[in-house]
Amino acid sequence: MQTFGKPRLPELLAPAGSFEKLVTAVHYGADAVYLGGRRYSLRARAANFDGDGIGRAVAYAHAHGVRVYVTVNVFAHNRDLEGLADYLLLLRDHGVDGLIIADPGILMIAGQVVPELPVHLSTQANVTNRASARFWAGCGVRRINLARELGLEEIREIRAATDRELEVFVHGALCISYSGRCMLSAYLTGRDANQGDCAHPCRYSYRLVEEKRPGHYYPVEEDERGTYIFNSRDLCLLERLPLLVGLGIDSIKIEGRMKSMAYVGGVVRLYRAALDWIKEQFSRGVKPEDMVLPQSFLREMKKIGTRGRTENFFAGPPSSGDMIYDTMRLEQSWVPVGIVIGTDPLVIEARNPLEPGETVEYLGRDLEPAVCTVTAMATEDGMPLLRANPGNRIILHTDPVLVRPERNSILRKQQQRHDTGL
Repeated sequence: MQTFGKPRLPELLAPAGSFEKLVTAVHYGADAVYLGGRRYSLRARAANFDGDGIGRAVAYAHAHGVRVYVTVNVFAHNRDLEGLADYLLLLRDHGVDGLIIADPGILMIAGQVVPELPVHLSTQANVTNRASARFWAGCGVRRINLARELGLEEIREIRAATDRELEVFVHGALCISYSGRCMLSAYLTGRDANQGDCAHPCRYSYRLVEEKRPGHYYPVEEDERGTYIFNSRDLCLLERLPLLVGLGIDSIKIEGRMKSMAYVGGVVRLYRAALDWIKEQFSRGVKPEDMVLPQSFLREMKKIGTRGRTENFFAGPPSSGDMIYDTMRLEQSWVPVGIVIGTDPLVIEARNPLEPGETVEYLGRDLEPAVCTVTAMATEDGMPLLRANPGNRIILHTDPVLVRPERNSILRKQQQRHDTGL
């Protein structure tokens, strides 16, 4: 818990749906990452990690001073308990730093089999009050990921009531469910979200059909604007970070194991910069309630977002303004064009088409990107290239020349301008 007068930055916890995303999160300043194995994870359709992959991930993260937590957060049926003890021992032997658990049965077994591994309570366990926090603390949980249905004052009361570490989701997709416990996917597709196999039906467009009129579809409209009636904007508490830091939150978490490498890198980079800015403000004696993030942070956020922004329950219950009714996601004005894989000369692996003459932004450690123009491209064996396509490895020449580019950094470009609604 934070000591008054001595503010401490929370851990920045990033999603790692694949090894590439883990590397990107580490590169852009994550203090810890969370990932899932092939079983027991609520993102069964992410790339995920087999046993050797978990070992490789832990070795890479630890070599860079980054912690690794593994999700074991399904709601287990009896069949799921078969092999669980062996899996937990595998995680221990690979040196993971903690387990993320929601199911009380899995929690009990973990305490018996790997008592040395810290347990972080998943948001799926739905901690919404101080008594619940005390209950789970009594069960041996070290950290509690609070429910996303909490406001600032409720978080403050829970912080005052427990000495356990508290974790708060600050960014990413929101389910139309309570603490992510949704049955809609299972009902519509047979894919159980609580077993890690969500089909994301909250992003579907819906129509109504009367049983005696097959083929006659009628739009389901909430307020005559559209038919994506379950489609929430993405959570974004960027501007609330000073208050969360001031409360003594121990970890801020980014959702997104199913998101792209570029998304993970962009969001981690932004929140790392915000935390470092907050630290600087504290050093100047500025109080959390008086901190206002510069507009440069919001400009950067607009280049990353996927479904707009909502603060969810932070300042009060969400309303229809926190939904998107007319589309699954907003069109993106910026796209990644490559990731740096060599620096002398500058070599990138293309992720979107790129041609000479285009303007690109290099996402370095500073919040402001380095802007340059592509003057020429060549294959790795030196043949001139007029167009790079996804997957190509190309030597890139720019004006101005990028100064000390780093491996694993992202370059992006602007597409045709659209109103993103951010």
